[in-house]
Amino acid sequence: MNRIDRLTAILIQLQGKKIVKAAEISDRFNISLRTVYRDVKALQEAGVPIGAEAGTGYYIVDGYHLPPIMFSKEEAAALLTGEKLMAQFSDISNRKQFGLAMEKIRSVLRGAEKDYLETLDDNIAVLRARPQFEDMQFPNRFLTEIQQALGTNHVIKIDYYSLQNQDSAREVEPIGIFYTSNYWHLIAYCRLRQGYRDFRIDRIRKLTILSHSYNRNNHPSLQTYLEERRNKEEAPSYLVKIAIDNEVMRFVHDQKYYFGLMEETVVGNKTELTFLQPHLSYFARWLLMLGRSAEVREPQELKTAISDLVKELHDHYQ
Repeated sequence: MNRIDRLTAILIQLQGKKIVKAAEISDRFNISLRTVYRDVKALQEAGVPIGAEAGTGYYIVDGYHLPPIMFSKEEAAALLTGEKLMAQFSDISNRKQFGLAMEKIRSVLRGAEKDYLETLDDNIAVLRARPQFEDMQFPNRFLTEIQQALGTNHVIKIDYYSLQNQDSAREVEPIGIFYTSNYWHLIAYCRLRQGYRDFRIDRIRKLTILSHSYNRNNHPSLQTYLEERRNKEEAPSYLVKIAIDNEVMRFVHDQKYYFGLMEETVVGNKTELTFLQPHLSYFARWLLMLGRSAEVREPQELKTAISDLVKELHDHYQ
């Protein structure tokens, strides 16, 4: 990257955060701190109002903005891909907001980039494992409101329909949101239950952002909460060794990675696989689908689990 491009990129980086440390700039562009100081000084001499706080970092004085940004073809293509992902893995509210943002982005693209995007648009697709079903009881439009409450530290009131088929009204203090297994989840402190709860956002019937706020410092960050939850849920892991006929391995595809694959070795007409697996019953059900093409080498507990499943099926169909 030449210096002109780097100076522009540094300016964009400074506008993206309230405070940017010199070390962050140094790491991003792989330059020395001395070069960072020279580049910032060059921007200041060019008329960019950059302030500095000793021991903290650099900041752009309020009110200064770059003129409309030009995107490269690669950046525009990445944004288009993001739009496709948002259409499939976000909710109605966020899809609408992202669509509006993309309209603004397209408005500042040069003609060549617009033509490039139009060419790509029909040739990029993101497919879900299963289709989404809209339900009038669950309007699926609250992701934007939850993000707003998170950003302003406001309490929200939700009408929630639990997986146990129970309706309840809750006032909660949102901690964070995450996406997993085809659903968005809200982690929040529930004032009714006096504890942290995991709410599936698609099961919220109604949501209201209340006028009163909460102290964010009273709660852990989302990453801290999820890490603590993972540590609590961790079960003793078993070292699993199996062998699968080579001709069947093509049907395994990426499934082996979902079960914690550690090692894979082809030995003759079989492929030996080693896993670290905490849930033997779940693993046993997967191996059962492979029939006689799979052989368990260890542990004995896995062999027993498969035998129990086979006996259960045998008794069921007798």
